[in-house]
Amino acid sequence: MLGLGTEAHRRLRAGERLGVVTVIGVPGSAPRGVGASMAVTASGEVIGSISGGCVEADAVVLARLALSTDSAHRATYGLTDLDAPAAGLACGGRIEVLAYPVAFEDPVVGEVLEHEDADRAITIGLVVDGPDAGRAFTAHDADGLPTAVAADLARAALLRENRRVTPREALTPSPSALASPGELTSPDAPTTPRAAPGTARANEGGPASAVPHGAHLPEVVALSRAPRPRLIIAGGGEHAAALCRVATAAGFAVTVVDMWEVLVTKERFPEAAHRVVAPPHEYLAGQGPEDIDLRTAVCILTHDERLDIPALEAALALPIGFVGALGARRTVARRTHLLVERGVPDEAVARIHMPLGLDLGGHSPDETAIAALAEIVAARHGGTGAPLRETKGPLHDTRGRSRKPVVSAEESIARSC
Repeated sequence: MLGLGTEAHRRLRAGERLGVVTVIGVPGSAPRGVGASMAVTASGEVIGSISGGCVEADAVVLARLALSTDSAHRATYGLTDLDAPAAGLACGGRIEVLAYPVAFEDPVVGEVLEHEDADRAITIGLVVDGPDAGRAFTAHDADGLPTAVAADLARAALLRENRRVTPREALTPSPSALASPGELTSPDAPTTPRAAPGTARANEGGPASAVPHGAHLPEVVALSRAPRPRLIIAGGGEHAAALCRVATAAGFAVTVVDMWEVLVTKERFPEAAHRVVAPPHEYLAGQGPEDIDLRTAVCILTHDERLDIPALEAALALPIGFVGALGARRTVARRTHLLVERGVPDEAVARIHMPLGLDLGGHSPDETAIAALAEIVAARHGGTGAPLRETKGPLHDTRGRSRKPVVSAEESIARSC
């Protein structure tokens, strides 16, 4: 349900009902993870995707079934490396999905749209089995849920995770959970009046409570949306404009700050979330805990040591994950000397990624921007920066950096020649 974008928001606010398909499990390899969603309108228009195009056709059928029956349906695509291609998953993986109808009058849907439009964090729980399948509730409104589920959902909200929150060992098999791969299932008819799909169940049991031993816990998936990571660019030149373009396309909320009002304009930086006319070091010094986090990156592109040095010093004082600066090697040496001269510790100076960027061999502002963004992404996720064909291990390694280069840098260059 989360991350469907402005077009889905517009359709919902206009009163259209959507059939949403959400990935609720990825036991093997898949192009997208838990929480990926797509939507289908009543007329069959498709918004978003849940894979690289492998299973979208089947997902459209599933979404339209959810709309026509006003109920949730669950399916599994792929099972083993042998039969996954037959299901459309050429990567040899398996994904579990849930299709369910969504409408704007659902209270949770309205809250989701409000948070996403304001770029604020939100976590919802989505029930994926039993008579309540397809119902959603926010992490702060989990009344009536078993204590174990409510507590784990709160942890997922704190960490902004997309994952199952129901303790697996506590689950009693249900008809939907026992469905064979590829089989569509519809939850049992509820014994109590059904609320509108996508809404939270009424608080019948009061606050979260314990469940008797052996009782069935609802299977719930936490779906989280974090605010976009911030990229603060100091400087208003062509390299800054290029970096703003590519970083925005990659999902960053970009702030451009420069002393010169003539440079920081909407015409030059139409994609920027914020354009600030101020000395970069003053702007950075004014950033508080509510403005930044460990995902925040600062890139110094001012090319003037009178601005570079105080800006770098201010950036290093912030609890952020990345500080970088463009510049030639002679400029880097000069900056290092000046920072140390100002009393910045050597270990702090060593945190600066300069010269900024991975070695991609490009020279234009756009190519330089891609190299800079590549280093930001690699640093954020612990990537090696090596070509994937020269590494081993899972391609989508989210639990630890197990990928290691299997060839040397010299061998890599030789292969590319």
